[in-house]
Amino acid sequence: MEWIKKGNIFNACHAQVPIVDTYHDGFWRVYYSKRENRGPSKPYFFDVEAGNPSNILRHGEGPILEPGERGSFDWAGVMPTEIWQVGQLKYLYYIGWANRIDVPYHNNLGLAVSKDGGQTWEKFSTGPVFATSHREPGYVGTISIIEKDNLYYGYYLSCRKWEELNGRIEPIYDIKIATSENLIDWTPLNITAIGLEDGEGGISKASVLALNGQYYLWYAIRKSTNYREDPANSYRIKCAVSSDLIVWTKIETSGLDISPESTWENIMVEYPHVFTHNESTYMFYNGNGFGETGIGFAELS
Repeated sequence: MEWIKKGNIFNACHAQVPIVDTYHDGFWRVYYSKRENRGPSKPYFFDVEAGNPSNILRHGEGPILEPGERGSFDWAGVMPTEIWQVGQLKYLYYIGWANRIDVPYHNNLGLAVSKDGGQTWEKFSTGPVFATSHREPGYVGTISIIEKDNLYYGYYLSCRKWEELNGRIEPIYDIKIATSENLIDWTPLNITAIGLEDGEGGISKASVLALNGQYYLWYAIRKSTNYREDPANSYRIKCAVSSDLIVWTKIETSGLDISPESTWENIMVEYPHVFTHNESTYMFYNGNGFGETGIGFAELS
């Protein structure tokens, strides 16, 4: 399997962590996070033609959610990370950002619900649905969900360690597994799906998909230092495969690399969101600057 890049389709602003809702008639809704005037992250969307995402049909007006009140888990930002259709409802999982004194920030997962097909959204609760606990001592970041035998598996970013490297306090995180029976109450299994190897510092934004009789998980991985500007250390998109959703084996194929000749993805590629539509498989992702240059997509050959 090989990804064929189709180009940068949206670069109107810093558009981070794209996720795609295909449960619409004739179009896909692409949610992303952006910051205005160095303020908190907020979720926005644009619509593209289904099967032809280079054709942007509509830009949403204003953010769909606002950060919480001072002192809440999402006061410093709201960043969408997964969307799930539940009957006539839509569940939008988002990363709630909070500032800290000892380290730069802390994340937990919140949930927003739409009862009108994604036109309006309301937060499920003022607190997170998946957060730091005795079962997950780190912070909880991005998540990707898949269902098997009436049980939901969530592949989430788990940050249990910070290190001071080259004068900066850097988060160290990997991808762990949690399960849920109702998509609201999550139980961390303390199992690492995708772990770090020598020199690596972060694995972010898993995207899991059943394909060709197996399960595939795409993820973004970086080195521990100098990953913001150095192409040798920055994010790449890699792939792993599993038959049971628990034990994952990294594979060298089916990943996505930077394009050195490009002006938008010559330093990094990251935050994949992979899905199928009409027997085709697509990946939406970010390029340089953690989404500063916008959103592109690729199609699986």
